[in-house]
Amino acid sequence: YLAYRLAVTEYMGRVLSQAKIPFLKPPGGHALYLDAKSIATHLSWNEYPGQSLAIQLYLEAGIRSCEIGSVMFGRKSDGSESSHTSELVRLAIPRRVYTQSHMDYVLEAIDYVYQNRNELKPVKIMREPKQLRHFSASFRLS
Repeated sequence: YLAYRLAVTEYMGRVLSQAKIPFLKPPGGHALYLDAKSIATHLSWNEYPGQSLAIQLYLEAGIRSCEIGSVMFGRKSDGSESSHTSELVRLAIPRRVYTQSHMDYVLEAIDYVYQNRNELKPVKIMREPKQLRHFSASFRLS
């Protein structure tokens, strides 16, 4: 089971590498992390490139992912904005759920979004809690 799980993420990493799609290397045992900062170079940190990429993956193909960047870590303890250095999108691979064809679908969708990356739109936070904003903030594509 563990060997298969590792093989899935390694396979996805190979395909992403061949397509020259930036991601955190090496691929993990349970997830891949797309490098949204390198993918959406036209978006600044406060336009939330990771969130924009996560939203577009969902809109294009129903892929649920998680931004780990300026939305999640964009506030200092005093509440002021902080320019976070990394912009990642986490693609967790659930255990015993997806087949090879599912993973190929995900990879095709990532490639499509990557090929059209210049169309990724800035994100604006419309409403956010004082803490843990990545859990319940409301967003709008600009």
